[in-house]
Amino acid sequence: MDITTFQNSLSEKAPPADASVYLKALWHDAQGNWQKAHELIQDLPSKSAAWIHAYLHRKEGDNWNADYWYTSAGKKRPAGSLQEEWEQLVKALL
Repeated sequence: MDITTFQNSLSEKAPPADASVYLKALWHDAQGNWQKAHELIQDLPSKSAAWIHAYLHRKEGDNWNADYWYTSAGKKRPAGSLQEEWEQLVKALL
């Protein structure tokens, strides 16, 4: 799967069956289901999960919480748009 295929899957009713939990969380986020994305990712111990968790809290506007998760992921809060970060996350996790 590449980013175009993943983005095209956003017109479907469910994320791709073979997508990782990380990509499923990002798929749900892109569908406007922040809560489902957060539920999928919040208890996973990996740096990838922490990065998605950070992104989700940044999107929510909770920068203090986002910064905690960016630090856990070994990242800094980006200056770019949320869409740019979403695409960067998808590309990194494909």
